[in-house]
Amino acid sequence: SYIAGTILLGIAPCTAMVLMWGHLSKGNDGLTLVMVAINSLMMLFLYGPLGGLLLNVNSMPVPWETMVLSVSVYVALPLVAGYFSRKLIIKHKGMDWFNERFLYWLTPVSISALLITLILLFSFKGEVIVSNPLTILWIAIPLLIQTVAIFSLGYFVFSRWFKLSYQDAAPVSLIGASNHFEVAIATAVILFGLSSGAALATVVGVLIEVPLMLMLVALCKNTSYLFDSKL
Repeated sequence: SYIAGTILLGIAPCTAMVLMWGHLSKGNDGLTLVMVAINSLMMLFLYGPLGGLLLNVNSMPVPWETMVLSVSVYVALPLVAGYFSRKLIIKHKGMDWFNERFLYWLTPVSISALLITLILLFSFKGEVIVSNPLTILWIAIPLLIQTVAIFSLGYFVFSRWFKLSYQDAAPVSLIGASNHFEVAIATAVILFGLSSGAALATVVGVLIEVPLMLMLVALCKNTSYLFDSKL
């Protein structure tokens, strides 16, 4: 079940925190938004089939209906709600009110919701994490290797190969390396239960991803001289 959790986490392209990583690295915000939209569509259409395929390959068959339900609730529903709420608010209040008032109040709500999610996750799994450090280490190693390897290939190899500017290279590499842990956790809980090893693996992913991504952001800023466009 630990393998199942790492699979569900590894195939979930990030759509939320990448806005923060892109902003902290002083990257191209417009490009970041485009990639968030692309990742959202990939989550919507590919997460269920790809997750089911990889779990079946590892002799862990899961019902397709459950995967579809998870993606529908945690990806499709927020996407549709966000689209129509934006259109309705702009229609009745105008673009200026949407940008200056609605987004102003919504930003702290989204940050608070993320913090509450993390607090709840660690409150459920905190005792297991503290009492089983070796297990946590074995789960963390492949997740750490995956994140660093994807970032290194994107930032140091392909970004320079395609002659990207720093403002494009940093968010592209960070987005490729990060994962949508909220959907992965929800899917693991639905498929295997809250007390399962799969759920624990996704929580460990959160535990290492946030500090690791902050370190990679710092690395990007300190190596911007490798690209034509500097900070």
